[in-house]
Amino acid sequence: MALRTLDSLGSLAGKRVIVRCDLNVPLKDGIITDDGRVRASIPTLNALIHAGARLVVASHLGRPDGAPDAKYSLEPVAQRLSELLGAPVAFARDTVDESAQEAAAALEDGQVAVLENLRFNPGETAKDAGERRAFAEQLAQLGDALVSDGFGVVHRKQASVYELAELLPSAAGLLVEKELEVLDRLTENPERPYTVVLGGSKVSDKLGVIEHLLPRVDRLLVGGGMMFTFLVAQGHKVGASLLEEDQIDRVKGYLATAKESGVEIILPVDAVVAASFSADADHVIADANALEDTPFGASGLGLDIGPRTSDAFDAAIRGSRTVFWNGPMGVFEMAAFESGTRAIAQALTEVDGLSVVGGGDSAAAVRQLGFADDDFGHISTGGGASLEFLEGKKLPGLEVLGWA
Repeated sequence: MALRTLDSLGSLAGKRVIVRCDLNVPLKDGIITDDGRVRASIPTLNALIHAGARLVVASHLGRPDGAPDAKYSLEPVAQRLSELLGAPVAFARDTVDESAQEAAAALEDGQVAVLENLRFNPGETAKDAGERRAFAEQLAQLGDALVSDGFGVVHRKQASVYELAELLPSAAGLLVEKELEVLDRLTENPERPYTVVLGGSKVSDKLGVIEHLLPRVDRLLVGGGMMFTFLVAQGHKVGASLLEEDQIDRVKGYLATAKESGVEIILPVDAVVAASFSADADHVIADANALEDTPFGASGLGLDIGPRTSDAFDAAIRGSRTVFWNGPMGVFEMAAFESGTRAIAQALTEVDGLSVVGGGDSAAAVRQLGFADDDFGHISTGGGASLEFLEGKKLPGLEVLGWA
């Protein structure tokens, strides 16, 4: 079956449409620090507004424990949506109760209301399918159709993503369509050379991606905290750097498989080693085979790739036609250890072909470092969903929309 898109819902004029967005943005003291996901939802919302629909926007934010918690309220998001849409946006102070029902009932054609955080209701994320369905049935009373546009949650069986899509006429929004188009290009006949850049803390977070993509890529570049497990697998010492000892044998297997299949794995040749995990820690650049030969000895921490590695990664990325990047190269939140991540981001902006930033920390990093979304071919809104798609997993929130 093909993915059901907005056209499959027919005329939506005068109909109440629940739009399941992913508005899970970072907040600090009630202020949104990165509104990328809010902005990503605007094309679908505008399309539905222009179609004359009455929009009931639903999302989660953070991980509240199935009960209201003011620090996870979606009210700041509703305010930001109003600014981006250039029109008033109503805010319901609950998910399915009196405030939500009144807000939905009061909508006129082209108007928008935002429900309070779905995860304030334990039914949204319940492990029991019956509990999820009961909550979905309450949500379904607020609309005539569902548009699923929260790509960051399609890998989860949650009430508003899965059961609600079974209860109402449902289709994917424009953002989900775009995400799938890009991810399909990464997995089916990508332009070559095809390079994947992986970083972040742990190898174990990327096992499925590495296994699924190794036979499909030309180059794999490894940085971030996960690089130290690869370096140990090569026989190097890494001091007190992040290390997953239980993954060393598996990594050795990846290195052997890559060699046999002609895939080039490019590992760091140097790193920034610090005395401690702090923004003002003393730090030096050390070769990958001498990470313990610094003034900090075996207590030194690798917190970024080094400049020679950045140059090598830069050359590999610029020489590619398709690049997918997931995971920062170092502790980019600290200025002293942002250089590697910045170098990767800059190289991606100059790819002659498709460059994809794979959501999550990578998306946060490029924005924090001052890059614009349109500097890249695509910035995914779904880190976990993107990775699971690239692992070849079935995503329930897509299957329920007809994707097979």
